[in-house]
Amino acid sequence: MATPLGNLARVPWDGIKDSKGSAEAIPFLLNTVAWGDAATARAALQDLRERICQYGFVVEQATAATVPFLWELAELPQVTCRVQIIQLLRDIADARQWERTAAAYPKLLNRRENWVGWEREARQAVRAHRGTLQHLLAEPDTELVRVTAELATTLAK
Repeated sequence: MATPLGNLARVPWDGIKDSKGSAEAIPFLLNTVAWGDAATARAALQDLRERICQYGFVVEQATAATVPFLWELAELPQVTCRVQIIQLLRDIADARQWERTAAAYPKLLNRRENWVGWEREARQAVRAHRGTLQHLLAEPDTELVRVTAELATTLAK
C-alpha cells in the first residue's frame, strides 16, 4: 500500500466547505486520526464527524472528498478508531436529510448550495469503495466486523 493519506494534497480543501466554513482543517484531522494516540485520534475523528456529517445525518460539500480517506484509514490496523470510522461511513451512506427536505420543499433545489447533490455524491463515494468490506469483514476484531456488517447492510439498500 502507498503511504497512508498520500493523496490529501490533491484535494483543494481550501476551496470547499465543511460545516465550520473552509475545509482546510480536514487534512490535519485525518492525519491526527491516522497517527495520533487513541484519545487524540478519537477527538480528531469527532471533530471531523462534526465537519462532514453533523448530527450523524447532515453532510457537507467536503464529505465526498473526505470519504476515500476514511476508507483508507479504516483499513489500517494501527488506526485506533476504525470502528468509529466505519460508523461514520455508515451514517454518510444512510444520509438523506437534504433529499427528503427537497422532496417536501423543492425550492431548496434552487439554492446556491447544492446540498442534495453533496449528499448524493457522499453516498456514491461510500459505495465506490465497498470492495473494502470483504477485507474488513475478515478482520479479527469482532466489533469492527459487526459495524462493517452494518455498513454492508446499509449499502445493500
